[in-house]
Amino acid sequence: MQKLIESVGALSAKERKALAVLLKQKGINLFGVAPIFKRDADEPLLLSYAQQRQWFLWQLEPDSAAYNLSKALRLTGSLNLDALNNSLAGLMACHESLRTTFVQDADRVLQCIAATGGASLVAEAHEARWAAEGEAGLQAVVEAEIARPFDLATGPLIRARLLRLAEDQHVLVLTLHHSICDGASLQVMVNELVQLYAAFSQGHPAQLPALPVQYADYALWQRHWMEAGERERQLGYWQAQLAGEQPVLELPTDHARPAVQSFAGASVNVELGAQRLEALKRLGQRENVTTFVVLLASFQLLLHRYSGQADIRVGVPIANRSRSETERLIGFLVNTQVLRTEVDSRTSVRGLLQQVRKTALDAQAHQDLPFEQLVEVLQPERSLSRNPLFQVMFNHQAEDRQATSMQLPDLQVQGLEWESHSAQFDLTLNTVEHGTGVSAGFTYASDLFDASTIERMAGHWLALLDAMLAAPEQPVETLSMLAASERSTLLDGWNATATDFPLQHTVQQLIEAQVRHTPDAPALA
Repeated sequence: MQKLIESVGALSAKERKALAVLLKQKGINLFGVAPIFKRDADEPLLLSYAQQRQWFLWQLEPDSAAYNLSKALRLTGSLNLDALNNSLAGLMACHESLRTTFVQDADRVLQCIAATGGASLVAEAHEARWAAEGEAGLQAVVEAEIARPFDLATGPLIRARLLRLAEDQHVLVLTLHHSICDGASLQVMVNELVQLYAAFSQGHPAQLPALPVQYADYALWQRHWMEAGERERQLGYWQAQLAGEQPVLELPTDHARPAVQSFAGASVNVELGAQRLEALKRLGQRENVTTFVVLLASFQLLLHRYSGQADIRVGVPIANRSRSETERLIGFLVNTQVLRTEVDSRTSVRGLLQQVRKTALDAQAHQDLPFEQLVEVLQPERSLSRNPLFQVMFNHQAEDRQATSMQLPDLQVQGLEWESHSAQFDLTLNTVEHGTGVSAGFTYASDLFDASTIERMAGHWLALLDAMLAAPEQPVETLSMLAASERSTLLDGWNATATDFPLQHTVQQLIEAQVRHTPDAPALA
């Protein structure tokens, strides 16, 4: 097999495509069994499917920052500015995606990779504002930086801004456009930046190991792989799973949906402590399901209760880094699956969990079909007011402790997190599992919902989750999503309508007095 792979690797791109056509006739997908090869020098740098959609969205709204990704790092200690500059330069040299822009070439769009360049560090003094306003002032500066749009045609599509707060306090803000980056890429970038800085700051030469392939190689391979038969194989599953009418999830909103989605958002955060995490794990072990499945099932049940709809479709992101060549890539690799659950209120919690588990496992076996291809084939009704195929997302991840804090000889690196003011969907539930519990955040479209509504929804989710954990044998229709305090208000507080009437008057006299007081009011309502 190794000799076969080496011989295929020696072929030109044109020869490999010809071989792939022959093998496809025998039911073999060459690009699925062979590694990702480096592109030929004369191959056009086609966009990946995900990049293609980003280009389309950017053309619709070039001034939007909805698809900006960022990482803010607090640097405490003695900062070596030269070492930081050299580290950024080393990162740019290693990863072509950080030097990428996009160019329209007749009827197609191509990646344009600069030989040098990318982000250059912009250092600014903020001691006075930090002293006067503290964290609130810092947050305002960072949020303003993140909200600046990118130009995908002129670039660069990465910015690096260093905020000096004191001699031993700095904040590094890295902002990238989603077309060249995803969440996993941010962590790759931080890890490699710290690795380079550790060497440069100690006076050692530093260079990142060469990447086996670049993102542009991956983009070409992805297209070849899909065209050689993988698209049809995976599409068959998704068409069966999502065929027919594409219902819109109609959650009750506080405000009318705007004609064009603004992406303005806010977040409500809740904590599931150690006790709930233990209960989640116990239920998962008994039912042979993961924490992800339990949390997703509880969220879909919540959406069913709120919408009154049985057909619940939720978008779930997957890293899409199963191939070894992609582990260190910085680029837009993340894919989105649509997980559909038909909620039968008569089924038990246990039955719902097994239903969601099967759906998740089947989807995992067909995880590579680009979401953009699915939209193209299913042709849902398009609207600028909402996302196609699903309007609500669920994202569960285990905490990467290295992402939170890293200690260097003279510098501590600490990740900073603030409330999001952007929402790509009507509602997103983000859950992060860590040693002492689960941190959960409801990110919502503030054009649609008030904060009080989402706070109440978060409380209902926790109550519903607790009910599922306590009674997995019960039908889901019997589970209460009311906390004890809310139940008391509904049953006792709102029904406490007793009042004293004057004892010297008859009932007829009281009615006649009310008629005189409000003669135009309906007698019975």
